[in-house]
Amino acid sequence: MRIPKDPYMLLSFTNTKLRDEYHSLDDLCKSLNIDQVELENVLSGIDYTYVKELNRFTAVF
Repeated sequence: MRIPKDPYMLLSFTNTKLRDEYHSLDDLCKSLNIDQVELENVLSGIDYTYVKELNRFTAVF
């Protein structure tokens, strides 16, 4: 599966997958063969971080 390269599209893609299909970021990354550290680094570059309790990436304030 190809994932979006644009960070904002990646954010939307990832949060949608987390909401609809996966119970955790770890599950999503393993299933889609995505490097979790790289994913988190890309999204932190646009000021988003994964919140385990919400199972989604949210804006950092």
